Amino acid sequence: MKSIGTLMVQGTTSDAGKSTLVAGLCRVLWRKGLSVAPFKPQNMALNSAVTADGGEIGRAQAVQAYACGLAPHIDMNPVLLKPNSDTGAQVIIHGKPLNNMEAAVYHDYKQVAWNAVELSHQRLRSSYRYVIVEGAGSPAEINLRENDIANMGFAEREDCPVIIIADIDKGGVFAHLVGTLALLSESEQARVKGFVINRFRGDIALLQPGLDWLEEYSGKPVLGVLPYLHGFHLEAEDAVALQQPGHSEQALHVVVPVLPHISNHTDFDPLRLHPSVQLTYVGPDQQIPAADLIILPGSKSVRSDLEWLRKQGWDNQINKHLRYGGKVFGICGGFQMLGHSIDDPHAIEGEAGCSEGLGLLAMDTRLYPDKQLFNQTGTFCLDGKEAVVVAGYEIHNGISTGDALSAPMIHFSDGTPDGAISGDGQIAGTYLHGLFEYSEVVNQVLQWAGLKAITPFDYNERKETDLDRLADSIEAHLDMEAIYRLLNTSLSSGEC
Repeated sequence: MKSIGTLMVQGTTSDAGKSTLVAGLCRVLWRKGLSVAPFKPQNMALNSAVTADGGEIGRAQAVQAYACGLAPHIDMNPVLLKPNSDTGAQVIIHGKPLNNMEAAVYHDYKQVAWNAVELSHQRLRSSYRYVIVEGAGSPAEINLRENDIANMGFAEREDCPVIIIADIDKGGVFAHLVGTLALLSESEQARVKGFVINRFRGDIALLQPGLDWLEEYSGKPVLGVLPYLHGFHLEAEDAVALQQPGHSEQALHVVVPVLPHISNHTDFDPLRLHPSVQLTYVGPDQQIPAADLIILPGSKSVRSDLEWLRKQGWDNQINKHLRYGGKVFGICGGFQMLGHSIDDPHAIEGEAGCSEGLGLLAMDTRLYPDKQLFNQTGTFCLDGKEAVVVAGYEIHNGISTGDALSAPMIHFSDGTPDGAISGDGQIAGTYLHGLFEYSEVVNQVLQWAGLKAITPFDYNERKETDLDRLADSIEAHLDMEAIYRLLNTSLSSGEC
């Protein structure tokens, strides 16, 4: 049975623009008053979000839900894989962790995972007029095609049309598109209804001969060429956005160490884009530079990332930073690292055992099998400032105890405290993700870290503006009439 109202976006590579195009199409349809939801059958990412029903899905689908004016739901990403080694990942089905699997084991398990994918897609189709589906990686990964549920395997089973997007900014765009199409089966090739070229800079007239050749050679239309949007921001699905906007010399210097299993680094987007902040990500074999504030991020594998941090010599550099009067802030796994110990008796993140923490806060953490998945509301207060009403989410297996927690930074609405502030006021931490989306919280943290004059900045306003900017670009440069036809409607149908 044909999936009326379902359209799938696949890409020639990772980071070709699938997440962005899906978010943009969702925003276009939503602005027209149409009922639309995002869907990604299988996602592999360490950036995740907590849904209203207490599940965990990929962060990109939460952003796409926001573009539709919806709260995130587990059906928008029924299968989430969170890598915890080079060959294994935690498998999350319908928002709940199943267990850790090696790649070869999961390859066989995909037959079972398909049931979750099909059920979620059916439920979305029954609730929304349109479903915009995002593929994963590339459909031309030959070694992953058997039992595929993420790309053409889904499209074939659910009988939906596909458009393929490629990033011209990376180079080789025609080879990417033609090569991807050539590696598909005949039925899959027939399912591809057109191409989209992403992030084009320059004079479109110079590209036109290539577009004409591509259409003639492949027999597929080019549905549009999206321009490179300078200064555009959309939360990344997984890759850390290392490129930073320019800032003045008076900006506060913030450093975030990039751990091997860094998770939810989108927490730092509001700081990275803030005009009063110069944020630097520090990677392997790099020294932590002089800074006002070091933030330890979340981690999918806290003990192994802590060991890796020590091998980099960053523990000594953090201690030196503190001796010179700098501030340190930890979020989730980074918060756990600040304590005396991290105990994993149930082998949640790897081999069972206990690791010595950085010893900067008087607390200990133990990991438990049941993951803490909560949306929280409460009040935030740092350094004696006025309390700020906040909302965010928790994703962690660890539960921390100790004297440090008697000086919390957050009080949740149910009366429970969260986080800690050291007695000397140099060190703070929390389990709550999403804090920096609040301008008042950012202002308190920047003042705590030593910044005197803060340029006003509203991250949520920026996020909304950029989503509308993306939708405007899609409407201006894509053949939306063709897109509506693929969705089994048209602009002239009266439904708009």
